Amino acid sequence: MSRIGKMPIKLGDKVKAVIQGDKVNFEGPKGKLSITLPVAAIKVELKAGELLLTRPSDHRTHRSAHGLTRAILANAAKGVDSGWERKLAIRGVGFRCEVKGKQIHFSLGFSHPVVYSLPEGVTAEVGKAPRTEDSLPTLDLTLRSVDRHMLGQTAVQIRDLRPPEPYKGKGIKLSDEVVRRKEGKTGTA
Repeated sequence: MSRIGKMPIKLGDKVKAVIQGDKVNFEGPKGKLSITLPVAAIKVELKAGELLLTRPSDHRTHRSAHGLTRAILANAAKGVDSGWERKLAIRGVGFRCEVKGKQIHFSLGFSHPVVYSLPEGVTAEVGKAPRTEDSLPTLDLTLRSVDRHMLGQTAVQIRDLRPPEPYKGKGIKLSDEVVRRKEGKTGTA
């Protein structure tokens, strides 16, 4: 048995789950989410406010899909209950961003502004972060969504607009990302 797959998923007080064949629909205070099971052979049951997953056999594909399916459903249940949040740090002199409706307008040191359209279900908010020890101005960009997969994908696409460089650390990085810094050239004669 998969150690993760056999654990039940506890649903929040305000979360409803409806199982329809190979789909599980979640509804909660933060929104709605529909998940299609990656492997239809994994069976999902709703008992006493908990989702239980079982697999038909110990075949390799069933074993590998058991824990994966449980993790996907647990992320969806938490997303509709309390939501997911991802923070990005934008560092550099003159690097700015502002949210205008469903778009984020970036000024990232290019000769043109960069406009990123947010996917459906993802919201953004810009805040000013405290200055760091190297005195580069920093902005915080906070992304929120009920769908963890979509949120992570959006954060990585925004990071790819201007990845952090290793010398001064300028660019867009995920808040928990560690950028390995390089030492610059020394002026020895």
